[in-house]
Amino acid sequence: MGHNGIKTPDIVHDIADDELTSELISLLSSGGDARITLNPETGLNKYYSAPYPRQTLAYASSTANDLSPEAFCHLRDVLTAGLPDYAVHLDRLRTRIRATYQLGEDVDIIFAPSGTDLEYVALAAMIGKASGGIHNILLGADEVGSGCIHSAHGCFFAEETALGIATEKGRPVAGFGDVSMADVPVRCTAGQARCSETISQAIEQEIVLAQASDKHALVHVVHGSKTGLILPELSEIDALKAKFGDDVSFVVDACQARITIPALHEYLVRGAMVFLTGSKFMGGAPFNGWAIAPRDMVEGAATLPAGLNKVFRRAEFSKGWAGQNTLSKGENPGLALRYEVSIFELERFQNLEVERIAQVLDSFETAVIGKLVEPMGIKLVRPYSQGQENELREHPIEMRTLETLDVSSLEIARTFDDAQVVHRKLALSGIRLGQPVKCVRRNDAWGGTLRIGLSMPQLTRLCALPVREVEEALQQDMQLIAESIAKVANEENHPTQHIAC
Repeated sequence: MGHNGIKTPDIVHDIADDELTSELISLLSSGGDARITLNPETGLNKYYSAPYPRQTLAYASSTANDLSPEAFCHLRDVLTAGLPDYAVHLDRLRTRIRATYQLGEDVDIIFAPSGTDLEYVALAAMIGKASGGIHNILLGADEVGSGCIHSAHGCFFAEETALGIATEKGRPVAGFGDVSMADVPVRCTAGQARCSETISQAIEQEIVLAQASDKHALVHVVHGSKTGLILPELSEIDALKAKFGDDVSFVVDACQARITIPALHEYLVRGAMVFLTGSKFMGGAPFNGWAIAPRDMVEGAATLPAGLNKVFRRAEFSKGWAGQNTLSKGENPGLALRYEVSIFELERFQNLEVERIAQVLDSFETAVIGKLVEPMGIKLVRPYSQGQENELREHPIEMRTLETLDVSSLEIARTFDDAQVVHRKLALSGIRLGQPVKCVRRNDAWGGTLRIGLSMPQLTRLCALPVREVEEALQQDMQLIAESIAKVANEENHPTQHIAC
C-alpha cells in the first residue's frame, strides 16, 4: 500500500485505502522540522514511527508513537468535517486541555512544533529579568533530548524550522540576548541516579554563579526523564524559592507527559511553567508540544524576541503575550491535527479509573520481569536513587509506565552503540522499543539499554479487557520481544551467546 508517493507496507488493514487516508498521512508528516519527514520506501520517520496505525508490536512511548486505529479514525472524521480556522482550532484545543487537566483561566497555553521548541517559550518569559541575561540550568541533558542543548542556549537546533525557514544549527535566535547554560547531571559517573538533595545543592551553586554575573537563573525541573526520573523534589524547589526569591524561575520538563493532574497543579501553584508533548506517553503523532504557564508569568513577560518569527505562528502563542501579533499569521494544519490527536488520547486516558490503571501496571511489571529480566539475566534501571524507593509510591503512574532495561550483559548490546544497532534491527523487524539512553556504565563506557514503555492508548485498550486477558496479552508481548532479541543475537553470529526465552 502507498499514499502520495510514500509506501506504507505495514499500515493496519482496517484503515481505508483512499484519498482521505493519503491526505491525512501527508498532513500529519508536514509542518515540522526535518525529523518529521517520512522515508518514501519505509513510510517511517527517523525514529522508525509513522503517523498512522501499523502492524507492529510497539512499546516505544518514551521515544515516539505510531497512531492508534481509534485516533486515526477520529482524525478522518475531523478532516471530513473540515478544519476550522487555525486560531479558532487552537483556542478550542486550549479549552479541552484546561478541562482535561482541570485548569482554570489563570494559566495560558502556548503551542510549539516540538518539545525542543518549547525551550524558546521559557527563555522568552525570562528576557529582561536581569541586566546580564539568562543562566539556563538544565538537569541531565542526556535524558531530556539532544536538541534541547541548542534551544536551551537560545540557538537554532536544526537546519530548518517548522515554518520551513532555513537556519544554521547552533546560531543564536535573534532577541534572546546573553544566554549561558549549565548541565547538572542527574546520574553519577557510575550511572546511579543522584538524590534530590545532591541535585538541589548543585542547582544552588549555579544560581549563585548567575547572581554573580547579574543573570536571572532559570532552573529546569525534570518530571519524567528518558528513564523516568523526577528531580528535584517539591520540598527542594520550595527551599530554593525561599532562598533566592525573584532571582530564580522554574520550568518543568514533563515532555514525556508522564504526570498526574495533582502533580501538574503542584508545579503551577509554585509559579512554574510546565512543558508537555503529545508524542510520547500521550500517544499522539510526533511532533507537537505545549507549555502551560501561569497567567501572571505571561503578562509580565517582555516582548517576544524577533527571531521567534522564524519558529512560531501567531496563533500558537497566547494573546496576552506582548509581541504576539508580530508573529506570522499563517496556518499549520498538520500541526493542528497532531495536537488534535494527542488531546483525543489524553481525554480518553483521563477517563480511566486509577485503580484499574494500577492493576494493568502490576501485570506490566510482572511480564517484564518474568519474560525479559529474569530469563535473559538482565537488570532494570530504576527511576529513583538508592534508598529512595518511596519516590515510586509518590509517583506510581508516572514511574511505572516505563521500564529501562540494562542489556549491557548481553554480548550483542555491551555498549550504548551496540544497543542502538539492536534497537534499529528490532524496529525494522516490527518490534518498536524506546531508544537506548546513556544511564548505565560498563568498563568506563556507556553500556547498552533498551526501554519498554506503555502509552495512553495502550492503557486505554488494556483497561477495557478482563484482568486475565491483560496478563496474557502482556506476557505474550514480552515473550515475543525476548525472542526477537534472541533472534538478533543469532543473526549476529555469536555462537557462544545464549539467551533464554
